[in-house]
Amino acid sequence: QVQLVESGGGLVQAGGSLRLSCAASGRTFSSYAMGWFRQAPGKEREFVVAINWTGSTTYYTTSVKDRFTISRDKVKNTVYLQMNSLKPEDTAVYYCAANSGGGRWYTGFGYDYWGQGTQVTVSS
Repeated sequence: QVQLVESGGGLVQAGGSLRLSCAASGRTFSSYAMGWFRQAPGKEREFVVAINWTGSTTYYTTSVKDRFTISRDKVKNTVYLQMNSLKPEDTAVYYCAANSGGGRWYTGFGYDYWGQGTQVTVSS
């Protein structure tokens, strides 16, 4: 069973930065597309960013493009989300997820393994 564990969340002032990490178990990590989702209080889950299985292609939703960067380190079995210029509207629980099949990874569908989430709170 694949397990994903997020870390790096916390409370930060607007304009600050955080780096989230997602540690994946098993060697199959190298063949999975990986994504980050977030859910703010009272709102639906939002697909934020993703990276394909090779790390050669990325997707960013327009609200975070030029502020967030997704990357992966296959040696460490870890995917990262570098978040800069944070805004209060970025406040949410952030979830790491894996797309084991690879299809439609850039749409936010097909993610079948999920982490427990890490809280990101951005104050004004």
